[in-house]
Amino acid sequence: MSLSKILVAEDDKEISHLIQRTLQNEGYDTQLVNDGKEALDCINSFHYDLIILDIMLPQMDGLEVLQHVRQHKNTPVMILSAKGGEQDKVLGLGLGADDYISKPFFIGEFLARVKAQLRRYLYLNETKKEDSQKLLKFNDLELNRDTYEVKIKNNKIMLTAKEFAILELLLTHPAKVFSKSQIFSHIWKEDFHTDDNTVMVHINRLRNKIETDPSAPEYIQTVWGIGYRFAGERK
Repeated sequence: MSLSKILVAEDDKEISHLIQRTLQNEGYDTQLVNDGKEALDCINSFHYDLIILDIMLPQMDGLEVLQHVRQHKNTPVMILSAKGGEQDKVLGLGLGADDYISKPFFIGEFLARVKAQLRRYLYLNETKKEDSQKLLKFNDLELNRDTYEVKIKNNKIMLTAKEFAILELLLTHPAKVFSKSQIFSHIWKEDFHTDDNTVMVHINRLRNKIETDPSAPEYIQTVWGIGYRFAGERK
């Protein structure tokens, strides 16, 4: 598993090095910058799992950096500032910060908040990744691997288990050409016989259910002399 990457933008060297040592001791990949412009350049060039921003940065202040971040990214941002008034916190959180820590701070509490932000961000990203793998969408076709439902333009299509399995195989490898023997071996878990028309019959049935015009298929295309492939634009 790759290390969580954290950007720390802090112009106070004593504080920035304390933060860096603390985070590195916890196993985080930590990068330090000491002005807002450099922070923004790094944010535009690299992916971070967490950004820690001081407000009073040279070149560009932390709130301005925060505004730029929120225009393009959902990376969690923690404000670290000597400005601890209620209005300052309301402003920072209102501009999109996920947390606001006033200086001076306890390093234990700071670390706990860092871990909370990373846990939430990485969990949500993993959940989105899992959801995207469960739901496959191409053009007007949608296949749900959890519910075993297939829809065309939001209309449910009734498929047999084998038809669903063939469609799922093709959808998970878009543009890849599968021979009849490869499809048969993958779906039926048996050796393919050259005179077996099972795959062709199932492909024809599948086309009749999902294609607007089965004679000119939009989704399951024949690659003559080789086999079949799925041709659709993923959403």
